[in-house]
Amino acid sequence: MPPASEITISASIPANARSEISKRAAAGRIPWSGPLLLVAARSVLWLSSQCLLALIFLALRRPAPFQAAGQWWPVYCTLGDLGCLIGLRHFTRREGIRLRDLIGPIRMRYARDLFFGLGLLALSYPLLLGGGHLAGALVYGSMARIPMELILQKHSLPLWATVYSLTVWWPIQSLTEEMTYQGYALPRLQALSGHTWVAVAITGFWFCAQHCMFPFVADGRYLAFHFLLFLPFLLVWMLLYLRIRRLAPFVIGHWPMDLGVAIMTMMR
Repeated sequence: MPPASEITISASIPANARSEISKRAAAGRIPWSGPLLLVAARSVLWLSSQCLLALIFLALRRPAPFQAAGQWWPVYCTLGDLGCLIGLRHFTRREGIRLRDLIGPIRMRYARDLFFGLGLLALSYPLLLGGGHLAGALVYGSMARIPMELILQKHSLPLWATVYSLTVWWPIQSLTEEMTYQGYALPRLQALSGHTWVAVAITGFWFCAQHCMFPFVADGRYLAFHFLLFLPFLLVWMLLYLRIRRLAPFVIGHWPMDLGVAIMTMMR
């Protein structure tokens, strides 16, 4: 097995191109443990953070400590992002590539990626709306019966935490999420398994599952609704990424969505 320093990447072929990933997978530079660990990492880290904070609140005798801890997800979710970035750094170095290579080429001439990202943002709304109707019908019987207060999880945080969630959380969140699921896990699972459907199924499951973790609520219908809500949107999102293999438009399209979530969940 050649050392990472001997794995050369053509200047004309991005390091995250399918052919280059396949070469590194064949050379043993991409273990199954990398994408399988990282695709589940965000859900595990976020739930663990909520549980640890709940233990602190329990010691402080706060009422409903687990629910109270969940209100702090715009703050503690960054710990999950940092954990994923550390993991991504470790496994990309093992491949002999840079963390930056997961993003791929950025095409800002004539604002191409900007407009592409805005197009993805526009596409996301009918997909999420359709996912919402599907989830509402399957889980609650109809959209009218969805308990929006439970689904939105509105909360009230101290001023510093509110400012943090509106200025720091969402740029880090969107970039790390796209790098973890699409830039790293999805194409590597495709190369390792040899089947696109396997990669989409594994990544899609955890991509949807992580949206049930901010915050986690021990309610089966709540969890099922959130999972199904994002399923159509994320399936299309992943298939489009596999088509173009450039992450910048997806990050640009993702940023306004996460900022919108941060705003919507603020206590009215």
